[in-house]
Amino acid sequence: MEKRALLAVVLSIAVFYVFSTYINPPAPKPSVKVVQQRSSSALSSPQQAVAVSGVSSSTPTPTTLAVKEIRVETDLYRATFSTKGGSLKRMVLKNYRENVGAGGKEITLVGEESPDNYSLITDAKGIALDPSAIYNVNAEEITLSRGDKKELLFSWISPQGIMVRKSYTFQGDSYGIMLTQRLQNGSAARQEGTISLLLNNPSIPRNNDTRFEQMGGVTFTDSSLKIDLIKDLAKGPKQYDKSILWTGFDDKYFLSAVLAVNNDISQVAIAKNPAGREITTVSLAPVSVNPGQEVSREVKLYFGPKDLEILKAQGNDLERAIDLGWFSALAKPLLHVLKFLYGYVHNYGIAIIIVTVVLKVLFFPLTYKSYKSMKDMQKLQPKMAALKEKFKNDRDAMNKAVMELYKTHKVNPMGGCFPMVVQIPVFFALYKSLMFSIELRHAPFFFWIMDLSGKDPYYVTPLIMGVTMFIQQKMTPNAGMDPTQAKMMLMLPVVFTFMFLSFPSGLVLYWLVNNILTIGQQYYINKQLA
Repeated sequence: MEKRALLAVVLSIAVFYVFSTYINPPAPKPSVKVVQQRSSSALSSPQQAVAVSGVSSSTPTPTTLAVKEIRVETDLYRATFSTKGGSLKRMVLKNYRENVGAGGKEITLVGEESPDNYSLITDAKGIALDPSAIYNVNAEEITLSRGDKKELLFSWISPQGIMVRKSYTFQGDSYGIMLTQRLQNGSAARQEGTISLLLNNPSIPRNNDTRFEQMGGVTFTDSSLKIDLIKDLAKGPKQYDKSILWTGFDDKYFLSAVLAVNNDISQVAIAKNPAGREITTVSLAPVSVNPGQEVSREVKLYFGPKDLEILKAQGNDLERAIDLGWFSALAKPLLHVLKFLYGYVHNYGIAIIIVTVVLKVLFFPLTYKSYKSMKDMQKLQPKMAALKEKFKNDRDAMNKAVMELYKTHKVNPMGGCFPMVVQIPVFFALYKSLMFSIELRHAPFFFWIMDLSGKDPYYVTPLIMGVTMFIQQKMTPNAGMDPTQAKMMLMLPVVFTFMFLSFPSGLVLYWLVNNILTIGQQYYINKQLA
């Protein structure tokens, strides 16, 4: 049986050889004429001759090229690109570290050893491009300083004669990278399809303390921010195709993103692969190119911190990646104020204290009105109790009598609540600003607090905060409360203390200073109204 199978294979090969050689010889390959490169640096090696004259018999084919790594270093980051797919292997931020102190490792936004997990790989639908192709490259290493601007050019020709050129343009003082992909049709047929970029995102959080961490895909589409956490993708992939300004992957403090240029992003698909990684496919505007013609698609890349001013400078509303909640209109100005104060005091802890004092002064008239109303309500409690006893069987009559009592003594039952409600948006805005501000990350205060974004290592400030909250609660008029409600209110300091034990120390500092100032205000108001 094995001999027959072997004989059949040999005869099949012989017939195929005779047919292809004498009966149906292969058609001659069309010559490829390519437009002259914009940058002469692209022709710095013999391999790049293909980018000008066309396909040469001596040109190495993708299967014979060795994979190379190209290192790019600026004042802000170190990046490693690979000729395999013209992709990004590693991106390290030089000005940010994993842990506090000089010994902390630099932040690695992209760091992969397996070529299958590289980012910015070019793929296509409808056009025969190989995402794992090995590209030629115009440089071995690029170093930039402030004010410099340089280009890294990858080029590859498919067996059909389609040339792909990926041009990365770097600036020495910017996290933004321009990526232009040119497709030149050197084949004999019209090429129609969609070019796409693949972003391969990690599945493991950067920090061990993940209580306040968020990690997942973010897309700004149709004037709104869409957040797709890895755990949410278990229900199915996400897809967006309306007015996409940018898409990417972020955590609490850092962002990797692809920004649209000339509305070139047509669709974003986010899915979870079997390994648990989040894969984002960024499809660019469809291309249609005749033989001998060239078409290009451009995007802007961003790998860096979620710093409000840096993100805003990139354009496309990239600053919306900082999710400051419902009160972002207040939170953003508060962030700017904190940064402004830091420019003078050079300590974010002191800046937080100054902001807290200023807010207390601004809201003092409302606070005074609130406490005065509560004091007035407290004075009416004996009369209120008498009315409840008198009309205990007639609720309507009791309500009418109570309203007459308020009117006679000119007391507004909502007067104690409304001024406090007005302040809630500001408090929540400041809470969000402090919780997600990268400015506080690894920012020292004094003594043992060396990181305002981390918890107090000795729990000193949360415990003091709990004590001040208890004192404040004891000083607050408990008008209208029965003894059970009053006892429950006294339990709040205990609950808040346990909750704040793991909160960022910058937040605890704000709450502690706010409590101390509130105690002072209450003492003053109680003395005035005594």
